[in-house]
Amino acid sequence: MIIGIPKEIKNQEYRVGLTPAGVKELTQRGHQVMVQKDAGSAIGFFDLNYQAAGAEIVPEAETIFSKADMVVKVKEPQPEEYRRLRPGQLLFTYLHLAPDPDQTEGLIQSGCTAIAYETVTDEHGGLPLLAPMSEVAGRLSVQAGARCLEKSMGGRGVLLGGVPGVESGHVTIIGGGVVGENAARMALGLGAEVTLLDRSVARLRELDHRYQGRLKTLYSTTESVLQCIRRSDLVIGAVLVPGAAAPKLISREMLKQMIPGSVLVDVAIDQGGCFETSRATTHDNPVYIEEGIVHYCVANMPGAVARTSTLALTNATMPFVLALAEKGWQHALKDDKHLMNGLNIHAGQVTNQAVAESLSYAYTNPTKIVG
Repeated sequence: MIIGIPKEIKNQEYRVGLTPAGVKELTQRGHQVMVQKDAGSAIGFFDLNYQAAGAEIVPEAETIFSKADMVVKVKEPQPEEYRRLRPGQLLFTYLHLAPDPDQTEGLIQSGCTAIAYETVTDEHGGLPLLAPMSEVAGRLSVQAGARCLEKSMGGRGVLLGGVPGVESGHVTIIGGGVVGENAARMALGLGAEVTLLDRSVARLRELDHRYQGRLKTLYSTTESVLQCIRRSDLVIGAVLVPGAAAPKLISREMLKQMIPGSVLVDVAIDQGGCFETSRATTHDNPVYIEEGIVHYCVANMPGAVARTSTLALTNATMPFVLALAEKGWQHALKDDKHLMNGLNIHAGQVTNQAVAESLSYAYTNPTKIVG
């Protein structure tokens, strides 16, 4: 199979679809890999490293999109990319289609087969290809939030860990999944007072036991969220409904009751955001102020630590890339129901139910396609 790795073109996105080590795994098995020139150079994965791994370096993305059987990326294809996709071509990347009707329609029109990292599942009900970036984003959310609390960023001038004789900052985390727990771990490490809300009592019990009471846990209701955010310096939105748009958990009216200069970090912005006032920002211009509250809503947070993120992502995606390359996508999906859950678009059909419902498309069960 011919596998293509284009250079990412989204703003401030320096991650790359595969590391040189990942490329070597493919070339050693007889597959041809094309990597766009300087695709990983910004994070220390140079063209010479890819060539040593057996890849062909090509100067332009057009060559990859025109020749590759499978395109492996990190971020969702931008308009100039999905217009280059073609029928019969396989795309393997993050998609986040539910809040993005233009991309969805573009992929439908292309006729390609698109498998989304974020909806591939595992036997434990987890999302193994989303998990590494969720770990990164959860940890970064506290780092970014702490920076945004500084006066130079528009924040209220609070140090999350406090100092002797001065109260620590208050952090509220909404969502107890991978993002939420990693955010909690970082905030606790800084010495903040941390409250985590979730709607799974079992998960709250698990976290309470794991952190031995250092992490305060609450069952999530509109009222409990409101009570927490009224006294918080930093609020982190860490909710996820796989494949679907994120629910709006903090309304504008609730926002008005927060402390001026406090900070919202919306890790769910890739899925449309979990705050009513959220809108996607970039690493170039990461924050804005709404109702006196600093909003950090960068849509590719892990891109800020692109080398770490690329290594973690390749570790997770590599077994699936190999399966798709070795077996072809139909046999690979037929052999692995969890990989089948990643199929979002095929030949003009929407094959993820949450995406279909969010964007009012007809839903096609992927088992009808794979057989």
